[in-house]
Amino acid sequence: MTARRFVVNASPLILLARIDALDLLHQLAEEVAVPAAVLAEIRARPGQTTVISESVERGELQMTPDARSPEEVAGWDLGRGESQVLTFALANPLWEAVLDDLEARRCARSLNVPVTGTLGVILRSKQAGLIEAARPLVEELVREGAYLARDLIDTALAKVGE
Repeated sequence: MTARRFVVNASPLILLARIDALDLLHQLAEEVAVPAAVLAEIRARPGQTTVISESVERGELQMTPDARSPEEVAGWDLGRGESQVLTFALANPLWEAVLDDLEARRCARSLNVPVTGTLGVILRSKQAGLIEAARPLVEELVREGAYLARDLIDTALAKVGE
């Protein structure tokens, strides 16, 4: 187990749950946090809550209270979930933000917050030997609605030998 810690937004949680790979988060990280605003966003979407709520109940995902976003986050005018993920990561420098939203990722980089996305979680899982192949999960992500450019997929998979 690594000392990695993730704070995760709604999109990665939903996508990983849809492809039955939510467990990769807690296999890769010592702790996985989900801000209350992210859970509220997920619960507002019909059909998205069961497996994620069960993970919270089992303690695999730790709900964290929302906090007031500092100006350097609030000024980006991101969604509430993204803002809370970044607020948490900024206040907890040992944590990495897991975000798919491009603007939120740009904000993270501008604040020197370590960031990865759903694709990164899958690639790291392959590198850690948690999955045999990344390509099938990546293809499932695309079928489930993740927008990933074909050249990005090809480049990413090449990095893990696929």
